[in-house]
Amino acid sequence: MAIFGKQVSEYVAFQKGILWLIVIVALGRLGLSLAGIPNSSVKWLSVTAVTVLGLIYYAIRVHTTGFGSYKHLLPLLTIQNLLAHGLVALAIVAAIFTGRDNIYSAPEFSGGTDGKNWTHVGAHLVLGVVANTLLSWLVASGILFITKKLGGGSKGQELPKSNNRAAAAGA
Repeated sequence: MAIFGKQVSEYVAFQKGILWLIVIVALGRLGLSLAGIPNSSVKWLSVTAVTVLGLIYYAIRVHTTGFGSYKHLLPLLTIQNLLAHGLVALAIVAAIFTGRDNIYSAPEFSGGTDGKNWTHVGAHLVLGVVANTLLSWLVASGILFITKKLGGGSKGQELPKSNNRAAAAGA
Protein backbone atom coordinates (compact mmCIF):
# COMPACT_ATOMS: atom_id res chain seq x y z
CA MET A 1 0.00 0.00 0.00
CA ALA A 2 1.43 3.35 -1.03
CA ILE A 3 1.02 6.52 1.05
CA PHE A 4 2.29 9.73 -0.55
CA GLY A 5 4.27 7.69 -3.08
CA LYS A 6 6.02 5.44 -0.54
CA GLN A 7 5.21 1.92 0.59
CA VAL A 8 4.37 1.37 4.27
CA SER A 9 7.46 -0.86 4.43
CA GLU A 10 9.62 2.14 3.43
CA TYR A 11 8.23 4.18 6.32
CA VAL A 12 8.79 1.31 8.75
CA ALA A 13 12.34 0.78 7.48
CA PHE A 14 13.08 4.50 7.89
CA GLN A 15 11.92 4.51 11.51
CA LYS A 16 12.88 0.95 12.51
CA GLY A 17 15.27 2.01 15.29
CA ILE A 18 12.74 4.28 16.99
CA LEU A 19 10.00 1.65 16.69
CA TRP A 20 12.20 -0.95 18.37
CA LEU A 21 13.07 1.54 21.10
CA ILE A 22 9.33 2.13 21.72
CA VAL A 23 8.76 -1.63 22.05
CA ILE A 24 11.73 -2.08 24.39
CA VAL A 25 10.78 0.86 26.64
CA ALA A 26 7.06 -0.01 26.71
CA LEU A 27 7.68 -3.67 27.56
CA GLY A 28 10.49 -2.80 29.98
CA ARG A 29 8.21 -0.37 31.76
CA LEU A 30 5.44 -2.97 31.97
CA GLY A 31 7.82 -5.71 33.10
CA LEU A 32 9.37 -3.59 35.85
CA SER A 33 5.92 -2.54 37.05
CA LEU A 34 4.68 -6.14 37.17
CA ALA A 35 7.88 -7.19 38.94
CA GLY A 36 6.94 -4.92 41.82
CA ILE A 37 9.30 -2.02 41.18
CA PRO A 38 7.55 1.13 42.47
CA ASN A 39 5.83 3.20 39.80
CA SER A 40 7.70 6.22 41.13
CA SER A 41 10.88 4.59 39.82
CA VAL A 42 9.46 2.95 36.68
CA LYS A 43 7.94 6.22 35.46
CA TRP A 44 11.41 7.39 34.42
CA LEU A 45 11.30 4.84 31.60
CA SER A 46 9.10 6.90 29.31
CA VAL A 47 7.41 5.86 26.07
CA THR A 48 6.39 9.49 25.63
CA ALA A 49 10.03 10.60 25.76
CA VAL A 50 10.92 8.05 23.07
CA THR A 51 8.07 9.28 20.83
CA VAL A 52 9.27 12.88 21.26
CA LEU A 53 12.79 11.81 20.30
CA GLY A 54 11.29 10.04 17.28
CA LEU A 55 9.38 13.16 16.30
CA ILE A 56 12.57 15.25 16.38
CA TYR A 57 14.58 12.56 14.56
CA TYR A 58 12.01 12.21 11.76
CA ALA A 59 11.63 15.97 11.35
CA ILE A 60 15.36 16.36 10.77
CA ARG A 61 16.16 13.12 8.91
CA VAL A 62 13.25 13.32 6.45
CA HIS A 63 14.96 16.32 4.90
CA THR A 64 18.64 15.52 5.43
CA THR A 65 18.33 12.04 3.89
CA GLY A 66 16.03 13.12 1.07
CA PHE A 67 13.34 10.70 2.32
CA GLY A 68 10.55 13.21 1.86
CA SER A 69 8.93 16.31 3.22
CA TYR A 70 6.06 17.51 5.39
CA LYS A 71 3.51 15.03 4.07
CA HIS A 72 5.85 12.10 4.78
CA LEU A 73 6.01 13.04 8.46
CA LEU A 74 2.31 12.21 8.88
CA PRO A 75 2.58 8.47 8.11
CA LEU A 76 5.80 8.20 10.15
CA LEU A 77 4.13 9.76 13.19
CA THR A 78 0.94 7.74 12.68
CA ILE A 79 2.86 4.45 12.64
CA GLN A 80 4.85 5.51 15.70
CA ASN A 81 1.72 6.50 17.65
CA LEU A 82 -0.21 3.39 16.58
CA LEU A 83 2.60 1.27 18.00
CA ALA A 84 3.09 3.26 21.21
CA HIS A 85 -0.58 3.68 22.09
CA GLY A 86 -1.40 0.17 20.88
CA LEU A 87 1.11 -1.28 23.35
CA VAL A 88 -0.24 0.93 26.15
CA ALA A 89 -3.81 -0.12 25.30
CA LEU A 90 -2.78 -3.80 25.41
CA ALA A 91 -1.22 -3.29 28.83
CA ILE A 92 -4.45 -1.69 30.07
CA VAL A 93 -6.47 -4.61 28.62
CA ALA A 94 -4.15 -7.00 30.48
CA ALA A 95 -4.88 -5.09 33.69
CA ILE A 96 -8.63 -5.30 33.02
CA PHE A 97 -8.53 -9.07 32.50
CA THR A 98 -6.17 -9.84 35.38
CA GLY A 99 -7.62 -7.29 37.79
CA ARG A 100 -4.04 -6.30 38.63
CA ASP A 101 -2.84 -2.75 38.03
CA ASN A 102 0.33 -2.05 36.11
CA ILE A 103 1.99 1.28 35.42
CA TYR A 104 -0.35 1.94 32.48
CA SER A 105 -3.53 1.45 34.53
CA ALA A 106 -2.41 2.79 37.92
CA PRO A 107 -4.56 5.66 39.24
CA GLU A 108 -1.61 8.09 39.32
CA PHE A 109 -1.30 7.66 35.54
CA SER A 110 -5.05 7.53 34.86
CA GLY A 111 -6.24 10.89 36.09
CA GLY A 112 -6.54 9.71 39.68
CA THR A 113 -9.17 7.08 38.87
CA ASP A 114 -9.09 3.35 38.28
CA GLY A 115 -7.35 2.98 34.92
CA LYS A 116 -8.57 -0.57 34.34
CA ASN A 117 -11.49 0.35 32.09
CA TRP A 118 -12.45 0.27 28.42
CA THR A 119 -12.81 4.05 28.20
CA HIS A 120 -9.13 4.35 29.04
CA VAL A 121 -8.28 1.80 26.33
CA GLY A 122 -10.43 3.66 23.81
CA ALA A 123 -8.91 7.00 24.74
CA HIS A 124 -5.44 5.69 23.93
CA LEU A 125 -6.57 4.17 20.64
CA VAL A 126 -8.58 7.19 19.48
CA LEU A 127 -7.30 10.31 21.19
CA GLY A 128 -3.80 8.96 21.75
CA VAL A 129 -3.36 8.04 18.12
CA VAL A 130 -5.39 10.68 16.26
CA ALA A 131 -4.94 13.81 18.39
CA ASN A 132 -1.36 12.99 19.31
CA THR A 133 -0.43 12.31 15.69
CA LEU A 134 -1.90 15.59 14.47
CA LEU A 135 -0.27 17.62 17.25
CA SER A 136 3.04 15.81 16.68
CA TRP A 137 2.79 16.50 12.95
CA LEU A 138 2.37 20.22 13.65
CA VAL A 139 5.45 20.28 15.90
CA ALA A 140 7.52 18.09 13.54
CA SER A 141 6.57 20.32 10.60
CA GLY A 142 7.93 23.32 12.50
CA ILE A 143 11.19 21.48 13.15
CA LEU A 144 11.36 20.40 9.50
CA PHE A 145 10.79 24.01 8.39
CA ILE A 146 13.73 25.15 10.57
CA THR A 147 15.87 22.24 9.34
CA LYS A 148 15.22 23.23 5.72
CA LYS A 149 16.08 26.88 6.43
CA LEU A 150 19.29 26.04 8.29
CA GLY A 151 20.46 22.93 6.52
CA GLY A 152 20.71 23.73 2.84
CA GLY A 153 20.00 20.90 0.41
CA SER A 154 19.07 17.37 1.26
CA LYS A 155 20.92 14.24 0.21
CA GLY A 156 20.43 13.77 -3.48
CA GLN A 157 19.83 17.48 -4.08
CA GLU A 158 22.51 19.50 -5.72
CA LEU A 159 23.37 22.76 -4.03
CA PRO A 160 23.85 25.77 -6.30
CA LYS A 161 27.37 25.99 -7.70
CA SER A 162 29.38 29.06 -6.85
CA ASN A 163 29.76 31.69 -9.53
CA ASN A 164 33.48 31.91 -10.40
CA ARG A 165 33.24 35.66 -11.08
CA ALA A 166 31.68 36.26 -7.69
CA ALA A 167 34.37 34.14 -6.03
CA ALA A 168 37.12 36.06 -7.81
CA ALA A 169 35.58 39.37 -6.75
CA GLY A 170 35.67 38.26 -3.11
CA ALA A 171 31.91 37.89 -2.74
